[in-house]
Amino acid sequence: MRIAMMGSGGIGGYFGGRLAAAGTDVTFIARGRHLAAMRETGLRLDSRDRGDATIHPVNATDDPASIGPVDYVIIGVKLWDTEDVGRSILPMLGPDTAILSLQNGVDCDDILAPIVGRERLISGVAFIASSISEPGVIRHIGTLHRIVMGEPDGTLSPRLTALQDIMSKAGLTAEISDDIQRTLWEKFVFLVGLSSTTTLMRTTLGPIRDNPESRELLFNVMRETTAVGRSLGINLPADFAETRLPFADGLPDDMTSSMHHDFEAGNKLELPWLAGTVVRFGREAGIETPVCQTVYAALLPKAGGAV
Repeated sequence: MRIAMMGSGGIGGYFGGRLAAAGTDVTFIARGRHLAAMRETGLRLDSRDRGDATIHPVNATDDPASIGPVDYVIIGVKLWDTEDVGRSILPMLGPDTAILSLQNGVDCDDILAPIVGRERLISGVAFIASSISEPGVIRHIGTLHRIVMGEPDGTLSPRLTALQDIMSKAGLTAEISDDIQRTLWEKFVFLVGLSSTTTLMRTTLGPIRDNPESRELLFNVMRETTAVGRSLGINLPADFAETRLPFADGLPDDMTSSMHHDFEAGNKLELPWLAGTVVRFGREAGIETPVCQTVYAALLPKAGGAV
């Protein structure tokens, strides 16, 4: 089985690294200093919970067209790159190639479908706190180490079970959902809360959840996101946001969001596809989202990165 990891950061680098360490034929698509370090010294995974690993040598390139057809393309790039990535992976698509997006957000498949064909898409969600700590190194914190995948129609397809099997053999927690849209929104609710608060307050989860005022802000972002999802027909309980606070209490104090990392580094932000999507969907559905609107407006001047 051949797998191409389109993006080799916190998501693609970590999960692809575990697959490669277990012997799977994985090619990483990366760029810049991260790619140079991978080529020179390999890809290192630092994980306090799952143990460290180094893949060296590592198959890595910045040219998807040089790889040839693969069985699966797993996408882990930033949301603003989704459309460009959809076009760049076309040379890797054989007759039966399947595509799994593990990106943030809830509308990646809708962006990819017109480019690659909706029939190729497996929807997926990654639950993990990981990031590039330095070129060639992926840092994983906490215990989250989970992928949930599903066919859009909820069926149990051979391509889905085959991918789950190879992930499980690599020691990954890989699950199949018969309602993957619900699963996507379950993550999205917490992700919008985490990314909004950690980026706006420029701190990690611990201080946010421990302060009553910032904890209420976290809750209200998640409450609005839940309401918007329910208005779109997503099968979320009305009190889903309330269940996310105990979940947050069980996470490491130093957990943060990739958007917070990007903000501190002066990079572009995924804001329009996170809090911005809640605001946009809310307006279309007639649902008021004043807290998400405030977060979106406050961070929007920095969404393009440092000037």
